[in-house]
Amino acid sequence: MFGKEFQRKYALTDQGIKNTKKGTFWTVVVNLVVMGGMGILYFMMMKFMDTLTSDAPLPKAFVFIILVLAFIALSLITHLQQYRATYGLVYGEVKAVRLSIAERLRKLPLGYFGKRDLADLTETIMGDVNRLEHVWSHCLGYLYGSYISTAIIAIMLLCYNWKLALACLWGVPVAFALLFGSRKLAKKNSEVTKEAGLRVSDGIQEMLENIREIRATNQEGRFLDDLNGKIDHHEKTMIKGELSTGIFVNAASVIMRLGVATTILTGTSLILSGKIDFMMLFMFLLVITRIYAPFDQALALIAEMFMSQIAASRLMEIYDAKTAEGEDNFAPDGHDIVFENVGFAYDNEQVLRGVSFTAKEGEVTALVGPSGSGKSTCARLAARLWDIDEGEIRVGGVDISSVDPEVLLTDYSMVFQDVVLFDDTVMENIRLGKHGASDEEVLAAAKAANCDEFVSKLPDGYSTPIGENGAKLSGGERQRISIARALLKNAPIVLLDEATASLDVENETKVQRALSRLLSGRTVLVIAHRMRTVEAADHIVVLADGKVAEEGRPEELLQKDGSIFRHMTELQTASAGWSI
Repeated sequence: MFGKEFQRKYALTDQGIKNTKKGTFWTVVVNLVVMGGMGILYFMMMKFMDTLTSDAPLPKAFVFIILVLAFIALSLITHLQQYRATYGLVYGEVKAVRLSIAERLRKLPLGYFGKRDLADLTETIMGDVNRLEHVWSHCLGYLYGSYISTAIIAIMLLCYNWKLALACLWGVPVAFALLFGSRKLAKKNSEVTKEAGLRVSDGIQEMLENIREIRATNQEGRFLDDLNGKIDHHEKTMIKGELSTGIFVNAASVIMRLGVATTILTGTSLILSGKIDFMMLFMFLLVITRIYAPFDQALALIAEMFMSQIAASRLMEIYDAKTAEGEDNFAPDGHDIVFENVGFAYDNEQVLRGVSFTAKEGEVTALVGPSGSGKSTCARLAARLWDIDEGEIRVGGVDISSVDPEVLLTDYSMVFQDVVLFDDTVMENIRLGKHGASDEEVLAAAKAANCDEFVSKLPDGYSTPIGENGAKLSGGERQRISIARALLKNAPIVLLDEATASLDVENETKVQRALSRLLSGRTVLVIAHRMRTVEAADHIVVLADGKVAEEGRPEELLQKDGSIFRHMTELQTASAGWSI
C-alpha cells in the first residue's frame, strides 16, 4: 500500500512514509474506539429493552458510568495519538521536505535554473509544498485509516447478518468508484488551473520588473488589460474545476448516504418476516451513524488528493534533476585553466564545438568574438556553473567535473556585468565575498576597490542600506562593490564577464583601476566585446560559431591579415569615430 510508487505519487520522504503509516494506524484505532462507543450505547439500550419486556433488573448505574468514563478516557488518548501522528509529525515532515529542496537546489547546476521559469519554480517550492502539507496532514492517514477500519467493521457486520451488512455498506464502494473514475477530469482541471495561475504570476512579475519601461512607453493600460485577462481566465478555470469536482463529490456523498434508506427498508422487511428483531436493526442503524463519518472528510478532500499528485510530480522534477557533485578535496598543481575539445549544448542547440585553449596562471586571457559565439558560456563552464557535454576542463591538472562545485568555487572570484546586490548595507554586501570577514578586512577590500569615494557621501557610510539590487547606487558604484567582494575573497582565479561594458568613461576608468589590483598575479579569464578593454591582455582567444577561430597575443593578431580580432578592432575604431 505504501510502496515506492505511493511515495513518489505524494512526494513523501522515507520518514513521511513512516508518519503516514502511524497516522493510518491511529485513525483505525480511533474509528474502532468510536464504534465501541456505539457498542456501549447498544448495550445500554438492550438492557433497557430487556427491562421493558421481561422485567429484568437494570444493571447498577456505576456499571454504565464506568463504561462511559472508560470510553471517554480511551477516546481522549487515541485522539491525541492520532493528532500527533497526522498533524504533529507532518509538520516535521514539511520542514524536512523544504530543507531537502533547498539542499537539492544548492547542488543543481546553474543551467537548470536557466531552463525553469522563476515564477514556476517559486510556486513549486512554496505553493505546491503547502498543498502537499494539507494532504499529508488531513487526507492520507484519515483516508487509508478509514479504508482499513471500515473493512474490519464490514467483516464483523457480514458475519453478524450479511443482508443488513450489504444494505448498509453497498454505497461506500460505489461512491468511491465514482470519485476515482473522475480522477482524469480532476487531473486535467488541475493542470489547466495551475497553468493559468502561473500565467498570472508571470504577468505580475513581468510588470514589476519592467515597470520603468512600461511607464516610459505609456503602456500601462495595455499591460493591465492583459493582466486582468489572465486573472479572469484563472478565476474561470478555478470555478470550472471546483464545480465539476463538487458535482462528483456531492453525488458520491448522496450515494453513500442511500445506505441508510436501504438498511431501514431491508431491516423492516426482515423484521416483518421474523428473521431479525428490532434490536438488530437498531444496532445496524447505530453503526450507520458512525461508519460513514470517517469518509466525510475524505470525500471533501479527495479532490485535493487528486490535485496534489500534480503538485507532487512537479516537486519530484526537482528531485529527479541531475545534480553537480564531486569530491570534497581540491588540490590543483597551480591554476592554469585548460579547455580540451569542449562541447556544450543548451536546449539541444550546440553552443560550443571542440573548444581548446589554455588560460595560464599569472596571465590575463581574453575571450572575444561576435555575440553568441560562446564567450560567456566558456566562463561559466570554467567555474562549473554548468557541466560540459564533451571534452574536459582542467584547473591545475584536475578535471573540474570530479570536484564538488562548492569546493571548486572557493578558488574563483567572479565579476559580471549584471551585478547582483542584496537589500542590505554596503558593508554586508561586500562581506558576501568572504563569510565571517572582519570589518577591517571588508573596509580594506572596499578601499582597494575605490568604494570610499562614493560611500563617504552616503548618509550612514558603509552601514547605509542600498535598496533592492542596489537601486540607490549608480552602475559604476554597484560594479565597484562587486569588485570589492572579489578582492575580499582573494581567490587565485578571476572571471570577468563584460565588467565595464555598461559604464561611462569616467566610471570605467575608476573600475579599471580597481580591477588592476584584483588581477595581479592571478589566473584571469576576461570576456569583452570592446576590443580596447583587452589590449593589455597577455593572450587573446577569438571564438566564432562556437569554435576557437584564432588565438595569440593582441599585437600578433592585429598584424595578421584577415584576423577576426583585427577586423573587430577596426570596426569598433571606425564606429567610435562616428559616435556622438
